[in-house]
Amino acid sequence: MEKVFLGGTCNDSSWRDKLIPLLKIDYFNPVVDDWTEECQQEEIRQKNICRYHLYVITPRMTGCFSIAEVVDSSNKNPLGTIFCVLESDGSSQFNSGEMKSLNAVKNMVKNNGAKVFESLDEIAEYFRNKTNDLE
Repeated sequence: MEKVFLGGTCNDSSWRDKLIPLLKIDYFNPVVDDWTEECQQEEIRQKNICRYHLYVITPRMTGCFSIAEVVDSSNKNPLGTIFCVLESDGSSQFNSGEMKSLNAVKNMVKNNGAKVFESLDEIAEYFRNKTNDLE
């Protein structure tokens, strides 16, 4: 199915709000106000449905599970995995040590065969081109 799973940083990050209006492809946004067992099961179901898994990491991330998810996805589904690191998110910014580590993750994901982009605009353009290819 031509659908993208919008994984990555939550924690009041606004990247999804900026990207969704630019998308010309169906998507699943896993962010909910109250994370329940049903929400977790729906996320798993959607990951199985979605052809593409996008992971956007921003300085608002507080855990590391999204990093594990993107590396796992790039191993299992490299052609359907897309990764992007945004150096800033509102007033939050990664420091140089964090960026060095995240750049190493980007290289690992890219070497696994996945796509790596530097901005939300690049992601939107990639999906616009994918949509045009299908028409």
